[in-house]
Amino acid sequence: MQVDYETLAKTISALTEGETDEVALMATVACEVHHSDERFDWTGFYRVVAPELLKIGPYQGGHGCLQIPFSRGVCGAAARTGEVQLVADVEAFPGHIACASSTRSELVLPVWNGDGALIGVFDIDSDQPEAFTADDAEQISAILKRVFAPS
Repeated sequence: MQVDYETLAKTISALTEGETDEVALMATVACEVHHSDERFDWTGFYRVVAPELLKIGPYQGGHGCLQIPFSRGVCGAAARTGEVQLVADVEAFPGHIACASSTRSELVLPVWNGDGALIGVFDIDSDQPEAFTADDAEQISAILKRVFAPS
């Protein structure tokens, strides 16, 4: 089952309409995205809680790392650079943190609020190699922008 982004975006929009609490929004997005596609093995947020530090937020799937410094791993790279990280093979990513040994590929997107501040990263792991595409990154980025930084 491949994700239907049009339906996913409409569903998330309907569920989050009028909600401003970031954790409630993160929980809803993580749940809906996780269950939208069988490629998505672990889906969740790491929140910016201190300078250069991410802590786990709402997620779906097995255990995640509790905290990740901006200096380490794929999530840290997304937070540090503010750029989407589309990793076809996590073993080939310098400094990859293996929170789950089953992870083969990863998509991590920076999450900005309406003021343009980085509030976290959205991490999607897959137990399949090369699971993610540029279209996945684009579509999920658009959903995150509508939820966390509506214009």
